[in-house]
Amino acid sequence: MLTIGQVAERSGFAPSAIRYYEREGLIHAHRNEGGHRRFDPEVLRRLAFIRAATHVGLTLDEVRGAFAQLPEERTPTKADWARISRGWRARLDAEIEALTALRDGLTSCIGCGCLSLQRCRISNPDDRAAARGPGAAYLPEPLRRPE
Repeated sequence: MLTIGQVAERSGFAPSAIRYYEREGLIHAHRNEGGHRRFDPEVLRRLAFIRAATHVGLTLDEVRGAFAQLPEERTPTKADWARISRGWRARLDAEIEALTALRDGLTSCIGCGCLSLQRCRISNPDDRAAARGPGAAYLPEPLRRPE
């Protein structure tokens, strides 16, 4: 069994994040006689899964949904990861395409729909972008998702 400090050191997550993920039901701890958290070593795999999934833009609800596809109290295996992550491929491809478009346009425009640039690849006369809602209206959709 690992202490929260050991889990933090091995996983790279702050203890506060580990406690948060426990409160959210994404990981589980046991309590010793003194009430201190003790984690099974398998929690490190779950935390690695959470880090990878959130790093590619998945929400914690999506991570929770992925964990729900697993048998109760079992951490993801390599085969589980491959099966679950296949469903993210289209989303990642769309994000890669959107980021490439953003990178390629950074010298002239970031798709914000502003009116301040004299020369902009994406023209916004009469503030047409305002009708598209708040935020960077001309950014590709995957890059406009709310945080």
